[in-house]
Amino acid sequence: MDIVFKCPGCHQELEVDSSAAGETIPCPSCARTLSIPQPDLANLKVGIASHASAAARQEKHFAVPVSEKPVQPLIQKALPPLQAAAKDGKRHLRTRTIRHIDCREVGQDKFDQTVSEALGEIGDDNVVGLHPISYTYVEMGSQKILSDYGVIIVYKG
Repeated sequence: MDIVFKCPGCHQELEVDSSAAGETIPCPSCARTLSIPQPDLANLKVGIASHASAAARQEKHFAVPVSEKPVQPLIQKALPPLQAAAKDGKRHLRTRTIRHIDCREVGQDKFDQTVSEALGEIGDDNVVGLHPISYTYVEMGSQKILSDYGVIIVYKG
């Protein structure tokens, strides 16, 4: 048989084997030291059959443990898109990377055109720096290691 009781601090409902009556334990929710009460008819839970009977059914009121610590977000918000950041007037440093491999089409190299368009979008006054990069990658078809280049644009946006 189990003893069902609530923590007086956080009102978390706890269930303990009746053989542990009289022992002290820390509340798993708020860590407050609790004394397990002696078994009586009000706090005993007897097997599964008692749950099925109408007399055993009772309305349960659950309580959420409350803490005085500040709430910490579990998921960080993503940065707003550039258009939204420009509208609110706040300007932060941002980066944009343009790789040469992403600018090649069948028989055409549009790297210069792509970089020029990006710089035109950003605007000359907002550009903080333009940094060339070189990198290597494995080409999936031939499994060869190839070298390529690109640019990183640092700007206020």
